[in-house]
Amino acid sequence: MAAPTRDLAGKTVLVTGATHGIGRAVALRLASGGARVAIHGRSAAAADEVAAELATLGGCAGRFLCDLARHEELSQFVDGVTTALPDLDTVILIAGADVLTGAPAAWSFERKLDQLLRVDVTSTMILARAFGRLMKARWQDEQAAKGIARGAIVTTGWDQAETGMEGDSGELFAATKGAVMAFTRSAARSLAPEVRVNCVAPGWIRTKWGEGASDVWQKRAVRESILRRWGEPADIAAAVAWLVSPDAAFVTGQILPVNGGFRRA
Repeated sequence: MAAPTRDLAGKTVLVTGATHGIGRAVALRLASGGARVAIHGRSAAAADEVAAELATLGGCAGRFLCDLARHEELSQFVDGVTTALPDLDTVILIAGADVLTGAPAAWSFERKLDQLLRVDVTSTMILARAFGRLMKARWQDEQAAKGIARGAIVTTGWDQAETGMEGDSGELFAATKGAVMAFTRSAARSLAPEVRVNCVAPGWIRTKWGEGASDVWQKRAVRESILRRWGEPADIAAAVAWLVSPDAAFVTGQILPVNGGFRRA
């Protein structure tokens, strides 16, 4: 991954789902860009590992544990973050339920749907609204007349949510990630002009599932990108870094596909 510029210096960022995969790549990329990055995860051990990596880039701004499927924990999570980080100005909502690997892969369609709705949809909406309203209120008087956004939120969608994909996984992720994408557009309107809200929509990214995918899926992922390769977590991290940077100051309410130029083969 090419070394980014330090154009994120001065930003205080929370990244959910930062202990592995895309979330970890985002946290490291933003820290490399000069941001103070706080991480969220469910495992203390995994969070400690990422915090140690961040220490080599300038330090970890905080480490917060929360099971986002347990909605009764969300208000305490928000309170803990905002108390520890009163200057929080950027929230990256990467956390999502893994229903494709490990024991969850054998769950019923209904159980997978419930988990995705809890983690990917409901927690994203609750956290974006909570952090977004706090950021908006903080800067409302100062910035409203200037049309300058001081805060930024990035959610996570899916590039095929708007076109659809066959099978159980296609139905599950199109519905849940499609909901996140629709919410993002409305949240951008609700939180403007103080807070920008955008959504990154990954295509075939080589995360835990991609690393162990069958030969059929390996070939499909390459075939459905006009760049003829899998995406990497670093590709998503680079897109997120741009969305929260000053270079994207006039970008809000957008869905940014990061998929190597998806094509239906």
